[in-house]
Amino acid sequence: MRGGRLPRRTLFALVTAGAGALVLPGTARAENVRSIELGGAPAAVAVNPVNGLGYLTDAQAGTVSAVDPRSASVVDVVHVGGEPGDVAIDPDAGRIYVANPPAGTVVVLDGRTHDLVSVIGAGAGASALAVDEATGRVYAASGTTGTLAVLDGVSCTLAALVPGPKPGFAGIGVDPGRKLAYCASPATDSVEVFSTDSGQFVASVKVGRNPTDVAVHHASGTVHVANSGIHHMSIVDSATLAERKTVLLRSEASALAVHQGTNTVFTNGGQNGLARVDGTAGTLSGELSLGVNPGDVAVDQRRRAVWVTDPLHGRVFVVRDF
Repeated sequence: MRGGRLPRRTLFALVTAGAGALVLPGTARAENVRSIELGGAPAAVAVNPVNGLGYLTDAQAGTVSAVDPRSASVVDVVHVGGEPGDVAIDPDAGRIYVANPPAGTVVVLDGRTHDLVSVIGAGAGASALAVDEATGRVYAASGTTGTLAVLDGVSCTLAALVPGPKPGFAGIGVDPGRKLAYCASPATDSVEVFSTDSGQFVASVKVGRNPTDVAVHHASGTVHVANSGIHHMSIVDSATLAERKTVLLRSEASALAVHQGTNTVFTNGGQNGLARVDGTAGTLSGELSLGVNPGDVAVDQRRRAVWVTDPLHGRVFVVRDF
């Protein structure tokens, strides 16, 4: 996962809030698109598949907002302080993890009550988070130093702080079955491969220009990489640890998420909206215009709803059946 956003693109159409079918020329169809007003500048988003709530960070306000898509409302606002960046959820452990890059910490919240559980030191600039649900470990990649913090999510302690081979990371994805983590390195146009078993970086994979986010399909081990400096996303083979294909997009992609059940990738590399990629075939399978330059992307794994932040207008879209 990752935080931040790209410069705004040209607007084409504005989607009004509310449910209903949305069909625009040259786009795919979504049965339901809802726009939920949050205010502020929502950046990163993660979804708890257990209760369907989405959690969105706002660095300017120092908050994490819990959003219920059923009522299209904010049900809780947690003041975590600092400048919260990325957010990740461990549904098995019932915990929410929030990165605070300026402080080099990760804030741990109770997934049910949203109470503060702990604050873990994770090294300077810790910004991108990923959870290994199989082990309960949390990985925090630094955007400034390139270190990778390995956190024990159960005891809320720092297990290791590993120096990285590159100057800074922008996104991270974990493959629990193959015991690998993939860190996007924008400065070197590469993805650095970390063995969660040995605790060492073991390989480097060249991808597209300025990679900023990584998502892994767990069953196949396929690694999807958003390249924010070029109009395509990279697909990396976990067996060969090499880029095996690129998928041409209508715009630069800075964020993506994969639905594990179908190996469908959703990215903000569409024309003012979402692009949908068949992760198995490695082909663009649809686009959905939202009329804005989207920010972060997350998928509800149980409901297959796609969450897309709109930092400029202080809202989040929840898209179903796209």
